[in-house]
Amino acid sequence: MPVQARSPSNMRPSTVHLPQGQWSTVLDCLCAHFSGIARDVWIDRFQRGRVLDADGAALGLQHPYKAGLRVHYFREVPVELPIPFEEVVLHIDEHLMVVDKPHFLPVMPSGGYVEQTLQARLTKAFANPDIVPLHRIDRHTAGLVLFSTNVQTRGLYQALFRERKMFKRYEALAKALPELTFPLLRRTRFAPGEPFFRMQEIEGVPNTETRIEVAQKLGEHWLYALYPLTGKKHQLRVHLASLGAPICNDPFYPDVIDTPDVPDDYSKPLKLLAQGLGFTDPVSGEERCFQSQLSLL
Repeated sequence: MPVQARSPSNMRPSTVHLPQGQWSTVLDCLCAHFSGIARDVWIDRFQRGRVLDADGAALGLQHPYKAGLRVHYFREVPVELPIPFEEVVLHIDEHLMVVDKPHFLPVMPSGGYVEQTLQARLTKAFANPDIVPLHRIDRHTAGLVLFSTNVQTRGLYQALFRERKMFKRYEALAKALPELTFPLLRRTRFAPGEPFFRMQEIEGVPNTETRIEVAQKLGEHWLYALYPLTGKKHQLRVHLASLGAPICNDPFYPDVIDTPDVPDDYSKPLKLLAQGLGFTDPVSGEERCFQSQLSLL
């Protein structure tokens, strides 16, 4: 028998559109598509009504497969260790929530994290399944995350990020670069790297852009102010590492020190902070400005 797994009862399910294939049942397709999850685990989920169709009705073990079928399922993990750091809600209204995320806490369920995620914690604390992040920051990064609390206005706020109307300021502690002239604009092309969880710079038309300034000189290390104009995965980490100043305690850049499955060393947080967000509120029209209460120093 599979170990009884847990997922927050008021969390939104994940969604998958079934790929093309020759399977007989939805169960067969899911087992093949998610090969890292044992078949008896999927059977257990079906039997507990944790696999649903597009209308929210529970699917049976013999439900026929159809390419493109939309299936909802609840992410679950058998054993989930608590992350011993707390988030702080800085602002909440009928449309938005702004939260200071601690290091090591994922924003959304992924991998071995379901309940120990910022979204799950907030959903449970406020009993609101409509709490959805409008953007993400890395699990290793601390600082501001903006959430939608109202499905009716969510699209208006999502557009701020899509249309680059969201001001974002980060801070990073990294090696001093006295040989370079600041402010500096780093524009490069990103592509998936090796191992799979890394990104890399390659030749080609730039698809990333970061303005880098020196906020404070602290001897061998400087505190950098980073202003990303694009939002690629690990953008700030790669840009600084490529300049010769990898962010302090970065486990992935420039070299892989720890892989994602290695237990976290809480004494060595990545020295990267989402420090500020600013935008014109699309609902009220007022200017909004939020600053993290956390510090890297």
